[in-house]
Amino acid sequence: MATFLYRLGRLAFRRRWYAALIWVLLLVLAGTGAATASKSTNNDFSIPGTEAQAAFDLLEQRFPGQMPDGASARVVFKAPDGQKITDAKNQQAVEKAIAELKGPQVDKAGNPFETPGAVSKDGTVAYSSVSYQAKPQDLTDATRDNLKDAARHGRDSGLTVEIGGSALQSMPEGGSEAIGIVVSAIVLLITFSSLVAAGLPLLTAIIGVGIGVSSITALAPVLDLSTNTSTLAMMIGLAVGIDYALFIVSRYRAELAEGREREEAAGRAVGTAGSAVVFAGLTVVIALAGLAVVNIPMLTKMGMAAAGTVAIAVLIALTLIPALLGFAGRKVLARKDRKREGVPAAGGKPNMGTRWARFVLRKPVWVLAAGVLGLGAIAVPAASLQLGLPDDGAASKSSTQRKAYDLLAEGFGPGFNGPLMVVTDAAKAKDPKAAANTVVDTIKGMDDVAMVTPAAFNKAGDTATITVVPKSKPTGTKTEDLVHAIRAEGSKIKADSGAKVLVTGSTAMNIDVSQKLNDALLPYLALVVGLAFVLLMVVFRSVLVPLKAALGFLLSVVAALGAVVAVFQWGWLGGLFGVEETGPIMSMMPIFMVGVVFGLAMDYEVFLVTRMREAFVHGERPGQAVVTGFKHGARVVSAAAVIMISVFAGFIGSSESMIKMIGFGLAVAVFFDAFIVRMAIVPAVLALLGKGAWWLPSWLARILPNVDVEGEGLQKQLAQTVTKGDDRDPDADGDRELARV
Repeated sequence: MATFLYRLGRLAFRRRWYAALIWVLLLVLAGTGAATASKSTNNDFSIPGTEAQAAFDLLEQRFPGQMPDGASARVVFKAPDGQKITDAKNQQAVEKAIAELKGPQVDKAGNPFETPGAVSKDGTVAYSSVSYQAKPQDLTDATRDNLKDAARHGRDSGLTVEIGGSALQSMPEGGSEAIGIVVSAIVLLITFSSLVAAGLPLLTAIIGVGIGVSSITALAPVLDLSTNTSTLAMMIGLAVGIDYALFIVSRYRAELAEGREREEAAGRAVGTAGSAVVFAGLTVVIALAGLAVVNIPMLTKMGMAAAGTVAIAVLIALTLIPALLGFAGRKVLARKDRKREGVPAAGGKPNMGTRWARFVLRKPVWVLAAGVLGLGAIAVPAASLQLGLPDDGAASKSSTQRKAYDLLAEGFGPGFNGPLMVVTDAAKAKDPKAAANTVVDTIKGMDDVAMVTPAAFNKAGDTATITVVPKSKPTGTKTEDLVHAIRAEGSKIKADSGAKVLVTGSTAMNIDVSQKLNDALLPYLALVVGLAFVLLMVVFRSVLVPLKAALGFLLSVVAALGAVVAVFQWGWLGGLFGVEETGPIMSMMPIFMVGVVFGLAMDYEVFLVTRMREAFVHGERPGQAVVTGFKHGARVVSAAAVIMISVFAGFIGSSESMIKMIGFGLAVAVFFDAFIVRMAIVPAVLALLGKGAWWLPSWLARILPNVDVEGEGLQKQLAQTVTKGDDRDPDADGDRELARV
């Protein structure tokens, strides 16, 4: 592989105009597709194979045209202190506000004084349910303004008016990624001491993300992609795009420092660092694409889209970076280095990476113990992990959605915000009505039930819906126990009457998705870690190095989950990160972090340890190989980690709770993995293992393909060329060699 990539790097360097033109054309095509595509996206959340989804599908089949498909809003009114919402003046103000809810997208707005149960028992709070003929993401600004204006006019009459529901569902805010880009630019400038060298990774990363996100936007209507898909792709694409380019540019500068010609340096940089980029990118793609095993369509699409963006980043690093290096000329070097270009740098004071590696080699047991115990302590909160999906109760306390949520809980009870829908499929029952009434009576006798509505049958009379309002809040454990209790009693009712009882609704959906994700975590972990373990064995030709990499990853990801629980569930340092409301951790977070963090963690493993493997293969002792790896790679890996952390951390400022949590989780995970696992635990373990770290059984060595990531075969080939003393024009020879590619 190293030889092929070496030729590819030289080809891209020599034919730089063609390489640059191809990527510019791809960017224009993707941008045109995004600009002309429908802006409609799909945020529907389905979980095949669960009872809640089966019930929902049954309702769509048995109640055709009656299941809400568009956006909805719940306008909540509260009377001034000491007054009733039913007082003539207040009632008139409510009805006037509701009458203003009109427009081409408005379906209907209910009058609370004509809707049973829409006024609280104490008469202080009432709500109007508003339905729309368009999905939340398709509502126009005029429609949303109409809703806000109606609420404002209600407030002008002295009422407290707040709005909940999906109608005000906001698109994820842009601009947060700019923080990460600015920090990345500063880090790159410090690392390279050259504006041109610092700008190349940023430019190529932006081009890659532009192509990836534009493609996602263009395909969103066709593939039913959610609004968060492009945000995730941007987050990961920026991080890996900058990092991959950083490693290529850094290796190119190192080759120049050893006296190579520019084209030769580009070829060697792509042949060596590029090989690491390919395999690092493969681990990320495997981890992201592997999310498909969970069988949650939205998660699968997010993973595939992000994996595609990572693949683009790899291709850009291998082709566009060497092309741009050709355009950059001598400006890619720092000013002090341009004066001695072509002259190998003289030895001087050991750099920080060298000094740190030597320290670890002297104290491997102490460093290993400190790293493991430190991450272990941070991981402790993960034992208290509670999973759920965010609702308006997790919104900012200053938002109208959260205020509406609290008003409804105050007027109608905490469980009103998360009612359960019990579906009775009585198609095979002898007496459908009797079976449905049995379900109602059974639920009324259960604990934690505030209200049960009578069974409402469809026209065919074979299916009934029953609304159950719990006493507890939607995310409470008592509500979850109630769902399980209804399902358990449903099994008995089916045995007695033949009627099938299913529980659905947002609360039941949250419970089911959490369970599904928990059940899928171990198989997914086995799949991803297993495939990556094999991949790393091929890369490092070792058994213990991949094993150490996998164990280190598990330690860092559990520690990151512990930090997420401490901040978002327990509230520690919540104010620092803009967490206004604590609650359960998003159900997708553990399995998502396993996938993404594993892929990103392997980046640093491949980049850092490949350089050690390269030194070991070329004859250095195991300890010296560790020092060499840190000498050449520690500074760049540190810069890459800081860049990736800053990109992820930039999304902590998002108003979208899911994006905020993912940004924080990935940022701390990369910090733990890069600076504690890879920079401390890895060299300590390698120091203790010595030569045994690179052990590979002979029978396995014969089976595994030799992909030559460290460039051993390339070095031999180049050495043979030099030994032969070939005095032909190297450029002409290069043309003939590249033509064969």
